[in-house]
Amino acid sequence: MTIFFATPASASTGAPVNPWVALAYLAAGVFFILALRGLSSPATSRTGNRFGMIGMLIAVVTTLITHFPTTGSPESALPVDEGWPDLFSFGEIFIAIAIGAIIGITIARRIAMTSMPELVAAFHSLVGLAAVLVGWAAYLNPGAFGILAADGIAPVSKVEMGLGIAIGAITFSGSVIAFAKLSGRMSGSPILLPARHVINLGTLAAIIVLTALFAMAGPAETMPLIIGLTVLAFLIGFLLIIPIGGADMPVVVSMLNSYSGWAAAAMGFTLGNTAMIITGALVGSSGAILSYIMCRAMNRSFISVIAGGFGADESAGGGEAKEQRPYKQGSAEDAAFMLEQAEKVIIIPGYGMAVAQAQHALREMADVLEEKGVEVKFAIHPVAGRMPGHMNVLLAEASVDYDKVFELEDINSEFAQADVAFIIGANDVVNPAAKTDKSSPIYGMPVFDVDKAKQVFFIKRSMGGVGYAGVDNDVFYMDQTMMLLSDAKKMVEEIVKALD
Repeated sequence: MTIFFATPASASTGAPVNPWVALAYLAAGVFFILALRGLSSPATSRTGNRFGMIGMLIAVVTTLITHFPTTGSPESALPVDEGWPDLFSFGEIFIAIAIGAIIGITIARRIAMTSMPELVAAFHSLVGLAAVLVGWAAYLNPGAFGILAADGIAPVSKVEMGLGIAIGAITFSGSVIAFAKLSGRMSGSPILLPARHVINLGTLAAIIVLTALFAMAGPAETMPLIIGLTVLAFLIGFLLIIPIGGADMPVVVSMLNSYSGWAAAAMGFTLGNTAMIITGALVGSSGAILSYIMCRAMNRSFISVIAGGFGADESAGGGEAKEQRPYKQGSAEDAAFMLEQAEKVIIIPGYGMAVAQAQHALREMADVLEEKGVEVKFAIHPVAGRMPGHMNVLLAEASVDYDKVFELEDINSEFAQADVAFIIGANDVVNPAAKTDKSSPIYGMPVFDVDKAKQVFFIKRSMGGVGYAGVDNDVFYMDQTMMLLSDAKKMVEEIVKALD
């Protein structure tokens, strides 16, 4: 009995790959592209997820079939690849898949939407660790991966292996730090080490040198080099993320997503697996593009973020508000009365809404206002929350209609015609200092023009705190602003009661 298909790893040795295998991986790649296309809009995100699931199913099944474990025939001493199926080994694979599926389903069902950013960071760490383990497995048993030449592992395969291990290790340790910061297990403030730029650049240079030496070294000399490469890569991942503050966490999550994709692509070349190359390239490039877009939305330098806080102002982000200035404070009853008199209300959610889990109460408030004839729209800033699309996910969870949710560039011109700008848990994304104060760390960042609305309601816990950027917000003290100081969910629920 022969193996079903030629393995993809045979591509690295020049052997032909079964066309059905290539076609299956191509189909998987098409589904992944359709998934990205679907995920570009909330209205098609469910379809995009389904396309991604189908593509991954095709890729996994094809990989399992092409690597179907076999043993020698009981009747003859056949080579391993021409023997009988090793059902025990195949069962081990399915047991591992089942364990992973159970863990994944359990976590997905139990995780709160407010904890989604740290969950994404944790999953990125697993992708990076998987790349490291696959790279080491290929190094320790190159024959099983089809990369063993007459004089050892081919130099090209060593370069691919080294890059995969390095990027994977950086992704793992960086994602662990991001998880710790997002989950509150570690301070979100930047940790700026002395001479950090020199340390980072020196470590990266050492990784490049070790990769080159690893590719050129003989079989007996490679072990110390790959160990040093792995250790330094884990270290640089840690060093790159600790100088990045909480305000840049959405960019970090997107950036680590990109890293995980490139790690997978590098391992795809090592394994000769087309599906991994396609998927890794799609994830890596889309993550890099998203990171760049978000940096522009935050007035951050893309290079400074990926370099681990390179050029960061060590004195910025102190987190202290300016001296106390007079402001107006109102109650839920005051807000309810003005809201039901309005013709147009624009709601701007932020991370404070996520922390308070106020999205369901907010949707209920919007429904009540619409029943009273008020036009209600939601305005989403690209970097609101802790990860890309965080607010969109929360509003979708609360069943807010997609056609009521607008991006900054699509709705910013409407604030001049709005009767009420209702800000719940946002801060920096509505701060006019981004347009007026050249000394502000957020200067140049696109923000919502809430100061143009006739009335502004601003929900926050207290006047003592400021946003991630560590700067005070003049919106608090405008004549048309009423501060609603309370837990976001409690305040919105009281407004709903007052509206009834």
